[in-house]
Amino acid sequence: MTSSVKKIDPRTSRSQHLLEEQVANEFGTAQQYLAIAVWFDQRDLPRLATHFYRRSSKKRDDALRIVQYMMDSSTEVEIPAIRAVRNDFTEPRELVALAVAQERSVTAEVAALTQTVREDGDYLGEQFMRWFLAEQVDAVSRLSTLLDVLDRADGNLFDVEDFLKREDIGSSANDALAPRVAGGSS
Repeated sequence: MTSSVKKIDPRTSRSQHLLEEQVANEFGTAQQYLAIAVWFDQRDLPRLATHFYRRSSKKRDDALRIVQYMMDSSTEVEIPAIRAVRNDFTEPRELVALAVAQERSVTAEVAALTQTVREDGDYLGEQFMRWFLAEQVDAVSRLSTLLDVLDRADGNLFDVEDFLKREDIGSSANDALAPRVAGGSS
């Protein structure tokens, strides 16, 4: 009996390698957002904590979207190790600035992956990556807005908490078009 799962084809190994790296990047970002959420939660800032708990869950789902795509493509999937997260922060701006930097980094990684699948002639992979490109534009914009609000609050975190209560900056209109998540959404 032969397995329906195939090893990575040398012709598409660049794309497959980058997909696996992106799984690690998404899981790593999810863990970092979890650390950020806990930091805010321990300081009795429930809106900021909830925002980053949601971001963590969303990034985990994004990793599992890639896993599902790989499985749907009959490609063997190996879940890679992730990098260590940062837990030592001194002030709230550091956390949000780190999140903005992480999203910009993920955006560059998604763009590079999209370019690679295009160069490899993987039209299905390119179509799959379009959702991630739109998602990254939205994520950078929303977190940049949160950082701007934090800066304008001039240390008054209750103003930031009120902003998060008023504004729904944690959900995306792009979610309805999202690819499936391996194992279902969290």
